[in-house]
Amino acid sequence: QVQLVESGGGFMQAGGSLRLSCAASGSTFSISAMGWFRQAPGKEREFVAAITWNFGSTKYADPVKDRFTISRLNAKNTVYLQMNSLKPEDTAVYYCAAAYGLASPSNYLSAYKYWGQGTRVTVSS
Repeated sequence: QVQLVESGGGFMQAGGSLRLSCAASGSTFSISAMGWFRQAPGKEREFVAAITWNFGSTKYADPVKDRFTISRLNAKNTVYLQMNSLKPEDTAVYYCAAAYGLASPSNYLSAYKYWGQGTRVTVSS
């Protein structure tokens, strides 16, 4: 079992920055990749970014490329999402997820076994 706890969400004006954190605990030795997803009101959960645990390979959704950066600190079992140049359309609940057995970062929800409770990000125009 893996437990994931997100933090760092909040309110921000458009153009500002926020950094989300996700701390993993439990059977973290089996984690091969972690990802961030988001769900806006009335919409389906969508992929944002992912990173492999060993080599740090990354993958981003097109709407956040060049604005968001995913990183990890293996020693702390923590993954981060640095969000710059925020837009109102980035408003959503952001979820952290962990996967076993991935050789590369995945944008598929079904690839991830464990999920955090989410942290809300609100961007005002």
